Amino acid sequence: MTGWMDGQRALVVVGGGSGIGRAVVDAFLSEGAQVAVPEHDRAKVDRLAADLPKVPVVTGDATLAADNRAAVDRAVQQFGGLDVLVGCVGIFDFYRGLTELGEDEIDGAFDEIFAVNVKSHLHSVKAALPELRKSRGSVILTESTSAYYPARGGVMYVASKHAVRGLTTALAHELAPEVRVNAVAPGGTMNTDLRGADALGLSDKRLNDMPGREAELAGRVPLGIAMSGTDHAWSYVFLASRRARGITGDVVHSDGGIRIK
Repeated sequence: MTGWMDGQRALVVVGGGSGIGRAVVDAFLSEGAQVAVPEHDRAKVDRLAADLPKVPVVTGDATLAADNRAAVDRAVQQFGGLDVLVGCVGIFDFYRGLTELGEDEIDGAFDEIFAVNVKSHLHSVKAALPELRKSRGSVILTESTSAYYPARGGVMYVASKHAVRGLTTALAHELAPEVRVNAVAPGGTMNTDLRGADALGLSDKRLNDMPGREAELAGRVPLGIAMSGTDHAWSYVFLASRRARGITGDVVHSDGGIRIK
């Protein structure tokens, strides 16, 4: 693939500093796009600035309207407009079922997980919408196999990813014909920085720290591979490219074939 995104201006919303988000940033840049990245984690902001000095990086919280507006404003100031918005932010619940949640944990966990995994997309699309309408651009949200199957997370995470699936459909319907809205549904991924919810006491726990993770990921899918962020990133490139101009309200299942298992 060469030049699939020549001339396109993209914003990869919080999550661009690591894992799938960072892989998307690198793939977009390699295909000719200009990319801006809002990132919440200060260490990741510094690393992005060091690795990609020509990429504008904004420190911000994707769950806040003002920070999303600031990120869009920075991208527009830098590039003169916006063609693509990608949402990669997420937080995990480490497979906690309802029977494992205390009554006193439900409110806080719901507010935190749904704010990060769902509300952040509403704020980012709202902030970017005027520019995307001008450019007849596109939005790509990040669903998950958890948006389609149980046991790929706990009750909160699975429910939140089903909500993102609903957002993809609802926004695609509402924003056509000016803006396309699609999603990528990655399967389990190596080398992500997906962390647990603070409300569940899991903020220092990372999914990739689980022992035997690579073998477990490869063993669960028909293709027998543990996928990386780079494996998923090319699905975002395709959906963002003008070659996909007739596709909206759809999803690419980058999951190693788990649906046929």
